[in-house]
Amino acid sequence: MKKSQRIKTIVDIKATQEKNALEVLGAVQRKLLTMQAQVQGLRNYRQEYQDRFDQMGVKGVNVAQLLEFRSFIEKLDKAIMGQEQVLISIEAEVMAKRKIWEELHHKTQSLQKVCDSALVVEMKQEAKREQQEQDERASRIGRNNSNGTGNA
Repeated sequence: MKKSQRIKTIVDIKATQEKNALEVLGAVQRKLLTMQAQVQGLRNYRQEYQDRFDQMGVKGVNVAQLLEFRSFIEKLDKAIMGQEQVLISIEAEVMAKRKIWEELHHKTQSLQKVCDSALVVEMKQEAKREQQEQDERASRIGRNNSNGTGNA
């Protein structure tokens, strides 16, 4: 097996690994987008709830309603903070997966360049070999012709 073929096998393996890493990165990015939407939804809900309470407050609220509001807002704030922590960890995961993919991508590209270089060298060697064979044939034909005319 030629060197370029051996390297091509490794390039194919690395390309498959790169593709798999890219798919994992895509899945984590989709997870990030989903989580960002959830956090934004919680923030919007909290703001809407705050706005409704503020509108009620203009009319006046009793102590029980105020305590219930504060309790619910605290729960929402805790939920938002928890989701934001999850969001931070997913962002870190995206960065780690992107780094893995980039490293594999660079390795694949480097190996592809090595494979291409080996292929060029092999093609030059093959062309040189073919040229030598043609030269040998031409010199044999020339020798045969000169030997044949001297004997006749």
